[in-house]
Amino acid sequence: MISVDAFDLKMLAALQDDGRLTNQQLAERIGLSASQCSRRRMRLEQEKVIAGYHADLAGEALGFGLVGFIHVTLATHSPDNAKKFRALVNRVDEIQEAYSLTGDADYVLKVVLRDLKGLSDLVNEVLMPHQSVAHVRSSIVLDRLKESAKLPLRVLQD
Repeated sequence: MISVDAFDLKMLAALQDDGRLTNQQLAERIGLSASQCSRRRMRLEQEKVIAGYHADLAGEALGFGLVGFIHVTLATHSPDNAKKFRALVNRVDEIQEAYSLTGDADYVLKVVLRDLKGLSDLVNEVLMPHQSVAHVRSSIVLDRLKESAKLPLRVLQD
């Protein structure tokens, strides 16, 4: 963990809201010069605090109307089997996020698909036939209450 000061936190909060801000715009928001903002931003990028920049695409506008969560239990709990499953997950673009869990399931996958047929194909033709997988249970998202990738930076101000 690196040390960040109040100006770094203000800069990070502003960039979380809009990653396209110029150094001049950042300077106006946080009360530093554009050159100071540039140096700070470069340091935060080099130290991997700022991991990257991207565009947030509206999935529904592009026809991706189904979001689901799939709980996966592996057939065996060997390192080789886990490696095979991880390789599968990384090959499937419809899987947006994947987490290893404690509890009943070994993994939970967040998927985005066009429709129920897409979910059926993913479960029945990709996941279930894979040698590493023993059990799959899926849930379809009915409504998003909140979606955010923002970190709670306020807790770092103490």
